[in-house]
Amino acid sequence: MRKPLIALLLAAATLHASAADLLQTVKARGTLKVAMEGVYPPFNFKEKNGELAGYDVDVARLVASKLGLKLEFVTSEWASILAGLASNKYDVIISQVGINPKREQVFDFSSPYIYSSPMLIVRKDDKNNWTELAQLKGKRVGAGQGSVYEMQAKAVPGIEVKGYPASAEQMQDLALGRIDAALNDSLIAAYMLKTTKLPIKAGARVGAVERMGIPFQKGNPEFKAAINKVLADAAADGSLKAISVKWFGVDVSKAP
Repeated sequence: MRKPLIALLLAAATLHASAADLLQTVKARGTLKVAMEGVYPPFNFKEKNGELAGYDVDVARLVASKLGLKLEFVTSEWASILAGLASNKYDVIISQVGINPKREQVFDFSSPYIYSSPMLIVRKDDKNNWTELAQLKGKRVGAGQGSVYEMQAKAVPGIEVKGYPASAEQMQDLALGRIDAALNDSLIAAYMLKTTKLPIKAGARVGAVERMGIPFQKGNPEFKAAINKVLADAAADGSLKAISVKWFGVDVSKAP
């Protein structure tokens, strides 16, 4: 019988509880190993030349620079990215990881560096005007595999949830009528609607504002203090706002 994922993550995280503080480790190594999906524009994605780009990438570069470290990026599918952190494959994840109580049982988080909310995306010709997920009982809803949006949709009895490894596939299936609606981040929705020619449109916001932070192994108070100082300084001097405006046109680094 397989143990629940949360139990496995807790067990793996416990193995590293007595290690040296992560700040000392990364300073000695000279690099910060950062995991992200790499398929989630505009947050993190690969350009035509293979280079990573996006809001998360710029934040990662800011953090590493302020800590005096070089960056080492590791790309991972979302479904396994938290397990990879628990097994110490990288130091942090900077990939739109929502801060919630279940994850905080396993990992420490930085202070939030971006805020968003769940949003429905529907086809342009859709006349349903859904305003809450409960109205989609009996419908097919697409969401990112292992994401908070997938969990949110699965929590509503009667919704058939289909998981996707990347937003592009999710939106393509929506346009083709393979799903009735997509549930995703309001910011990714805005970006997709701006950049795609697919016949889709924004629907209702269907949940609370989400706080996104940078998770890392528990038991690293020096690292936590250092990364929070970097984010606080970047908020104070306008650096985070500049990155936000670059990718979204507005400041998404502050709570609405």
